[in-house]
Amino acid sequence: MTLLAQLGELPPGDTRRAAVRTRAIECYLPLATHFARQFDHRGEPLADLTQVAVLGLIKAVDRYDADRGVAFTTYAVPTILGEVKRHFRDTTWSVRLPRQLHDRWQQVAAARDHLAQLLQRPPTTAEIAGYLAIGTTAVIEAGDCAKAYRARSLTLPVAGSPNRVLGDLLGEPDSAIDAVDLRTTLRRRLAELPPREQRIIELRFSAELTQSQIAEVLGLSQMHVSRLLTRALAQLRERLRADGGPQLLDA
Repeated sequence: MTLLAQLGELPPGDTRRAAVRTRAIECYLPLATHFARQFDHRGEPLADLTQVAVLGLIKAVDRYDADRGVAFTTYAVPTILGEVKRHFRDTTWSVRLPRQLHDRWQQVAAARDHLAQLLQRPPTTAEIAGYLAIGTTAVIEAGDCAKAYRARSLTLPVAGSPNRVLGDLLGEPDSAIDAVDLRTTLRRRLAELPPREQRIIELRFSAELTQSQIAEVLGLSQMHVSRLLTRALAQLRERLRADGGPQLLDA
């Protein structure tokens, strides 16, 4: 039984809950740090971003319901990202908004994050309005407030290149674009694997958990996880080779 499943079965007053909850949070800490690093070099200290991401992880652990049949990482990622993005919204405004407008924007932003997680797609303006019991015009006006959000200045220095600014990068070739086809192929081939192997690969490469941590999360032995991961990667390598793609995966 996984730690989160154990946590879900323990009643609120059980003295074991705190220890199990702490272990569950620790198991998924790499997931939080992974997404915190994605927002590095945007004007906020990485340590602050990590704290915010961990807060999102804690909220996800506390709110997760294993009985709904949704993988924890599927549930946690939008929660963590929403917390980090909310941090930027709350701390990086270029003009001072009236309190009422700022509060409305926060409500709309929070509702959008919640509904996106619930619906597994971006919510419509009408759905946000219905959720908040306000008019669609108010939602649109709140969206207009986002224009006051301070975008990164094109004069900010490029990380690792102090003599260059962000504006210098406009129009340059982006190696990330070249990887789009590979990611698309990999995503398609990954979906062909059994659900458990998909989950293991997700935890290993997206959440950056070790094999021992994956074993703890899934309630398996580390040796069993190693065998499943090796088999899944071998299948992916073979299928990527058939598609003419490079061999990028390593357990």
